[in-house]
Amino acid sequence: MSLTLSMDFPFSTTIQKLWSALTDSRKLAKWVANIHTGEPMDNDFEAVVGRRFQFRTAPSQWWDGIISGEVLVVEEPTKLSYTWASGAEEHTVVWTLHDLGDGKVNLHLEQTGISRHQAVEGARYGWAKWLAELEKVVA
Repeated sequence: MSLTLSMDFPFSTTIQKLWSALTDSRKLAKWVANIHTGEPMDNDFEAVVGRRFQFRTAPSQWWDGIISGEVLVVEEPTKLSYTWASGAEEHTVVWTLHDLGDGKVNLHLEQTGISRHQAVEGARYGWAKWLAELEKVVA
């Protein structure tokens, strides 16, 4: 059985700033961090379809510290999708940006292919924490 996480995040910014924070490797390193230590995750992300990338952090007793992915869709500035794999889990992440006008943007996250309910809740917690940091990057 495959589960899906779906979340919406409102931002007071421009769609271009938000797109850049989702696709620029240096900006990603500012908001995607190790959930346990807060250390930024080094990455080699590029928003190019077919590009394979990794996010890397110090390993722990529960995890090797590596998230691997491949970019699936790039429709600047409204849609970005990639695989998100760690351990035996491989999910698909889709970001959809909706410019609401007046400096407001809705960022919709859909993460599919999750195998367990506990993993959905873990992903919800992790993304909420990361998106709070993303808000600081685009402010």
